[in-house]
Amino acid sequence: MLSEFAEMLRRLRTARGMSVRELAAMAHVGKSHVHDLETGRRGPTMRVARSLDQVLGAAGRLTAAMAAESEPTDAAEVEAVELARRVSASDLGSETLDRLEQAADELAMAYAATPPDQLLVRVHRHLGYVASLLDARKTLEQHRRLLVVGGWLALLRATVHVDLRQDPAAHAFLLTAEQFAGQAGHSEIAAWCLETRAWHVLTSGDFRTAVQLAQHAQAVAPRGGSALVQATAQEGRAWARLGDREQTRRTLDRVERMADSRPAPDHPEHHFQYDPGKARSYAATTLAWSGDPAAEGLAREVIAELEVAGGRPRRVATARLDLGLALVAADRPDEAATVAAEAIASGRIAPSSWWRAREVVGRVRLSGVREGRDLRDAYETFRPAQS
Repeated sequence: MLSEFAEMLRRLRTARGMSVRELAAMAHVGKSHVHDLETGRRGPTMRVARSLDQVLGAAGRLTAAMAAESEPTDAAEVEAVELARRVSASDLGSETLDRLEQAADELAMAYAATPPDQLLVRVHRHLGYVASLLDARKTLEQHRRLLVVGGWLALLRATVHVDLRQDPAAHAFLLTAEQFAGQAGHSEIAAWCLETRAWHVLTSGDFRTAVQLAQHAQAVAPRGGSALVQATAQEGRAWARLGDREQTRRTLDRVERMADSRPAPDHPEHHFQYDPGKARSYAATTLAWSGDPAAEGLAREVIAELEVAGGRPRRVATARLDLGLALVAADRPDEAATVAAEAIASGRIAPSSWWRAREVVGRVRLSGVREGRDLRDAYETFRPAQS
């Protein structure tokens, strides 16, 4: 049975005499994306619902239908935890904390496959619930556990805001996460905050500051933790953007040594748990940015591995951008255009990474190949409004 949103979208499009292709182009989404929305194969994001509302002149009806379908599910997660708390005790108990910690982990695991604006709604609800419990009566240990959960959720929210290019909100929640980490004495969260800041400024073009923040994160991070490896990888990417191949290679070697010595995590999709598989993806990106010929082969291997494993559509898309950049450097811009167009049309590139797509598009067009114009058209069709 189709959802109300899917049925309404198809009715509105048909009533206005628009094809799926025409609607997709005007709403700046992929044709397959609109088809999936109409057939119920995927749900809409808030940005897409609003865009479709505007194009179809639906006066907010599509956005309202989306909210009506998603609100009960999102609210139920927090409502269930609160109900359990009231059943077990009037104050904060261990069972409530256990469920909040589990929810924070589940949200971090959903990060890789969930559109950022959808994930933001869920993180917002859980973080708000944590805030409501800060004044509840509890032991010192329970208070610290609540601070740690709040720190992870605030950090995840900041990360999603970075992905959406919502810079003021990202900065505000990074400050909040740092405050939670400081109050709880949690150096892993503190290091992840610095690493996230490094990525944020790197995507804004401040590569030197990104190096400094990544190095600071490494100094703060506990030995053996995920933040240490991630911050080192971030430093390597910043060196690559600065064009320092020697420092880039040295840093990649450090990442490889640390990644090789780490056991495979139980949940490699967890955003704040560094798994060895990420090392290859980050190495492909770093080598592509530094213009190293080895980037092409590694990027192809990463794409093949991710497609077999499944469940990592965002990482597959960025790996294709890496391959596109490597192919341009290898003087094969026509192939680069095909690969980059596939990444762009996937709908899985976060707003914070569209500068990477723009870089490939620009280099392909400079080559003068005829595929460059088609690639540029795809870029303009699919890019989010924030970019």
